[in-house]
Amino acid sequence: MPNFQSDALVFFGATGDLAYKQIFPAIQRLIRDEGLNVPIIGVAKSGWSLDQLKARAKDSLEHHGGVDAAAFKKMSELLRYVDGDYADAATFAQVRKELGSAKQPLHYMAIPPSLFAAAAGGLAKSGCADNARLVVEKPFGHDLESARELNRILHQYFPEERIFRIDHYLGKEPVQNIIYTRFANPILEPIWNRTYVRSIQITMAEEFGVQDRGRFYDEAGAIRDVVQNHMLQVLANLTMDPPTGEDHEAMRDAKATLLKAVRPLTAQSVVRGQYNGYRSVPGVAAGSTVETFVAVKLDIDTWRWAGVPIYIRAGKVLPVTATEVVVEFRRPPRETFGEIVPTTSSHMRIRVSPDISIALGVRVKLPGEQMVGNDVELQVQRQAAADEPPYQRLLGDAMRGISELFARQDLVQAQWRVVQPILGNVVPAYDYAPGTWGPEEANQLIGGDGPWINPRVASDKKS
Repeated sequence: MPNFQSDALVFFGATGDLAYKQIFPAIQRLIRDEGLNVPIIGVAKSGWSLDQLKARAKDSLEHHGGVDAAAFKKMSELLRYVDGDYADAATFAQVRKELGSAKQPLHYMAIPPSLFAAAAGGLAKSGCADNARLVVEKPFGHDLESARELNRILHQYFPEERIFRIDHYLGKEPVQNIIYTRFANPILEPIWNRTYVRSIQITMAEEFGVQDRGRFYDEAGAIRDVVQNHMLQVLANLTMDPPTGEDHEAMRDAKATLLKAVRPLTAQSVVRGQYNGYRSVPGVAAGSTVETFVAVKLDIDTWRWAGVPIYIRAGKVLPVTATEVVVEFRRPPRETFGEIVPTTSSHMRIRVSPDISIALGVRVKLPGEQMVGNDVELQVQRQAAADEPPYQRLLGDAMRGISELFARQDLVQAQWRVVQPILGNVVPAYDYAPGTWGPEEANQLIGGDGPWINPRVASDKKS
């Protein structure tokens, strides 16, 4: 299907938190950097006026990136507002009126998934869905069955090629850099397989707790919040085969093939934890068993990765805030110099946040007559300040119909298939103290494939 430029942007949930923190800053950047010049229609049920929405947009920009005078002036000229209930046909009739001559709009659902059906149906009945694209925010379901049901609902009104499931993690520059580094450097491909790789670890650590998200988090937990989506996306970028072909589906095809080969998790391959004090957070149930920490062992049933253990862990109130990947390479069949060398000596470390770095762990000789050495890292590092923000990239791509960085239906269902067997209380949630690396049971899970390699803070990195 040929791409076309959307000629209007309609965003539902215009007065909400996501619009305030992400959408208004992204729109201003699209106007400033890419010349966006189409009607921008905010929709919500707040009893607001257009002037109040413009004030909200300005306040958003003042707190998230700053106001660009020329771009904000243009945004104000383009901005429209429709106040109404998503179950009311009059709301969508007004949207159609505000679209004017626009025939190929982009509709962005920055609203809870429970409202998707009403909003998508309203768009279809009012004629706003004709030749339109639909962007929906995660979560894409609560489990495998609800993900299938959500797709069934959306497909009543929009074909798959016009549905863009947005997850900002896919738009992050360092997440994309994993793919680029792998396939742009020919020295990596010969050793990126079970013959040379001993194990893979992926860690997403957060130093902070649930904070003011208690009610949401208590319905999700770490598995649904970050493992089913973010961490499995990182895994796909890290382990998929090179895409074949030049269209935008080639990359998603390669990811889908990989994710469909990941073996579903079992109770024996997961450890859940909950930090002490979590149950006192407002919105959290008094006897909650929801996990704030999870560690899993994964297997990929392909020739490239058969037998290579893959460990993912994610948690809150851990010692640092950082996301990184460590690929451990196998040691030689014998150590030439008779040393006892740590299994972690030879590795590649890819830091995704907060800074961006790629490091290669190597062993170098110590000065002197003896043939002994120590481990060092050769590291390239940069800060992420200059990167294009994910929402700017993703909204711009959706306006152009470029689907590569969006989740496709089969990808979403493949990810749910992996975690479905461990949803709920299939294993206990062990207590752990804030500021530690989770419950001791996580060390038992990794066992002889360990130890866990903890992300380090800037002050203790090797030179």
